[in-house]
Amino acid sequence: MSDKRIYDTIIESEPISKGWSDDKKFCVETANGQRLLLRVSEIDEQHRKGAEYNMMERAFNHGIPTSRPVEFGYCDDGKSVYQLSEWLDGEDVDAVMPLISKTEQYVIGLKAGEVLHKLHNLPAPKDAEPWANFFYRKVQGRIDFYNSNPIKSENGDIVVRYLKENRHLLNGRPQTFNHGDYNRTNLMLLRDGRVGVIDFNYYNKDYGDPWWEFDPTNWGGEVNRHFCTGQLRGYFDGAPPQEFFTMFSYYLAYDALAALCDTSEHNQGEPEEGQRHLENILRWFNNMKNPVPTWYLDDVCVE
Repeated sequence: MSDKRIYDTIIESEPISKGWSDDKKFCVETANGQRLLLRVSEIDEQHRKGAEYNMMERAFNHGIPTSRPVEFGYCDDGKSVYQLSEWLDGEDVDAVMPLISKTEQYVIGLKAGEVLHKLHNLPAPKDAEPWANFFYRKVQGRIDFYNSNPIKSENGDIVVRYLKENRHLLNGRPQTFNHGDYNRTNLMLLRDGRVGVIDFNYYNKDYGDPWWEFDPTNWGGEVNRHFCTGQLRGYFDGAPPQEFFTMFSYYLAYDALAALCDTSEHNQGEPEEGQRHLENILRWFNNMKNPVPTWYLDDVCVE
């Protein structure tokens, strides 16, 4: 039996530019004709990348439609780490949305919600820090940043006040395995009609409140009402409970403040995206007075 790494059998590679990750990504083919996804990261990322690989492996073994992890190791004379996984054949859900009917958008949303619910059946560590402690540190960090910078506005003050006054909502929240960035850009419509999940690499935390995972849009973007409503109904196997919407509005208030405070390299020169996202969220929730967002469809009428 050969000890040769699969990485060493790669004979062809094609760079992939899609995504925000700093990883170098390639579609590769091995000597035996196997098509794989290769991700290469800097060596100082080895622990985080190893954790990502383990997350993907855990999800795959749980029956989540995601790339099967194949190999993890060192490359470039030990200067980098790599991940190899099976190529997931399909189309990006985000790219497909404008090309299909509202009925199809809703159905894909249903499937995405069902997959997310299954993912959340995986438990968090038994010794996990209480969620309220962890998450409110994030909230307070954003509030402190907001208060110490010249970005204040009436709209920003609304979400800061809402986050402070409703801190109690975090108490006792359950925790499960989390993907960390579950949105349309990380979902694929597979050839067999299933919805697959990719890119565990941008996780905020690999476990947490499962309801923190719902992300209706990229910052500054528009909501696809049929997909998002479908995702919620697929997750809950029907209409979401009122408790969900109350918690959902809290997490999106945090998201609004995070967008307003974003100074990452990806947002440099485009601070209006954060402002636009803040304004969208305030509009969806009527200045945080109604926990059910305006885009949610109580009665789904599809074509």
